[in-house]
Amino acid sequence: MRSNQVFQATITRHKAIEELSSEGQPYALEFTQIRNQTQRVFVHAPATLHDLYAQSRSHKDFIIYADQRLSFDEVYLLASALARALVDDYGIQRGDRVAIAMRNYPEWTVAFLAATSIGAVCVSFNALWGAPDMSFALQDCTPRAIIVDAERLSKLCPPESHDLRCRVIRVRAGNHPTVVSDDWDTVLMAKAGSPMPTCEVAPDDDATIIYTSGTTGRPKGAVSTHRSIIHALLSWELDAQVRALMGVYEAPKLDHQDAMLLAVPLFHVSGSHVAMLASMRPQRKMVCMYKWDVELGLNLIEQERITVFTAAPAITQDLVRAAKTSARDLSSLQVMGGGGAHRAPEDVHGINQMMQSLTPHTGWGMTETNAIGAGIVGSDYLTYPASCGQCSAVLDMRVVDTSGVSLESGERGELQVRGTSMFNRYWNRPEADVNAFDGDWFRTGDAAIINTDGFVFIVDRIKDIVIRGGENIACNAVEAALVEHPLVIEACVYGMPDERLGEEVGATIFISAPIVEKELEDFLFARLAKFEVPRHIDQTHSPLQRGASGKILRRAIKADAITRFHKL
Repeated sequence: MRSNQVFQATITRHKAIEELSSEGQPYALEFTQIRNQTQRVFVHAPATLHDLYAQSRSHKDFIIYADQRLSFDEVYLLASALARALVDDYGIQRGDRVAIAMRNYPEWTVAFLAATSIGAVCVSFNALWGAPDMSFALQDCTPRAIIVDAERLSKLCPPESHDLRCRVIRVRAGNHPTVVSDDWDTVLMAKAGSPMPTCEVAPDDDATIIYTSGTTGRPKGAVSTHRSIIHALLSWELDAQVRALMGVYEAPKLDHQDAMLLAVPLFHVSGSHVAMLASMRPQRKMVCMYKWDVELGLNLIEQERITVFTAAPAITQDLVRAAKTSARDLSSLQVMGGGGAHRAPEDVHGINQMMQSLTPHTGWGMTETNAIGAGIVGSDYLTYPASCGQCSAVLDMRVVDTSGVSLESGERGELQVRGTSMFNRYWNRPEADVNAFDGDWFRTGDAAIINTDGFVFIVDRIKDIVIRGGENIACNAVEAALVEHPLVIEACVYGMPDERLGEEVGATIFISAPIVEKELEDFLFARLAKFEVPRHIDQTHSPLQRGASGKILRRAIKADAITRFHKL
């Protein structure tokens, strides 16, 4: 079915879910008690992530990176060797943390599979972090082992602080001058051919810690279980079946292997869940890049016959623009889009117009929901280009007012979610757990409207974050770094509109004396990740605007900054 066709639904979404999830169906759902809450579970779901991996073994391509090609079975065998080493040589036990800090190398996937197969908790470090956040995460999650590439190892181990207090396995890196570490290839070679260790793992054991930018400074580690992750994966599968039954969109039958071009980092759920884990059951190959490069992306689409491209709007728009003048054969592409930031309606139609067979899609999800939440594709997306879709099958959504009272369809309030795919808790942050939940409902911090057909529209953010090219940036964290400068008295950080990235980081600072821009930039680079450093900074000798309560008026300051910027 082509995306530019309009379909008349012959069955409602509710009826389609009811039919496809009834007793005896592959996606049959039933209710069960999980952590004192009644939740919907898939009857036929794999019990643990290792069960998912074992069931997905085959000789089909799984990971393509540069000149490397690894099948599902080869990745599983490498993960088995690493898992054996983690248990035998590193003493990793059920519940221990194993951290990963690297780019999208094939080793990332192998490490994830190995750690989660033996009951360890896999901790994803943001590869874009600077040394302060890397150091914080190490102290916060206290891993027994960390698997790290050369660039991340140098950030983790500045000369003055080289004691990691955990075992280190280095990937694609030589010996570090001050850190005792083991070479990845040597570790795996010693255990080559070893079967996967048999370890006791339960569905509700912790499986991952993924750090997310909060609004209160340092990143928070969201802890998820095997069950919650697996139910996110199966919910996507069910949603695809629902859309096909409704006539909204049905994936075409292919004469070649389904293939996804990975242009998002594996340390985000959009990479590890939407791309990597969701590729296993359908046997989709994942084509990885060292970093996004639009010309290389075009080459890979033609060479590997890519069918799915999911990325932040800035990246998909790069591709749409480049495709207009490219001689590459992009006809294999079937679906393109992704979440992470708002996509302008004209961009949605731009994807649809790129090729007759190309279908746009997007969704809304969070680290805390394991990436699912709402999704929209095809004719629905063209009809509602400002929407992020309808609620996933294993979740509930509601919109509430400031008192927590549920609102009617069409009324604006805070979006709250609950359900089987939700994370368990924040690591070492009980106070954050209390603030994050309203009973069993998770407060998303997004202002939304849900229309009478169940389509969700995110209209604003309640939490103070900037979303730059899909990366969430906590305003308070950037403000804290700014006021460390001896000449900065107050700081207010906000999002500045940006055509390519959606938002750039902007700041207004109350200073005691003028600061040279380059000097302030260097000061911030030592404290923040590169993507967190403001690109637009207004310096003022006057105190920042405040309301009657004494709170800085962020919206007013942002509006003034945008007005001044457009006058330049």
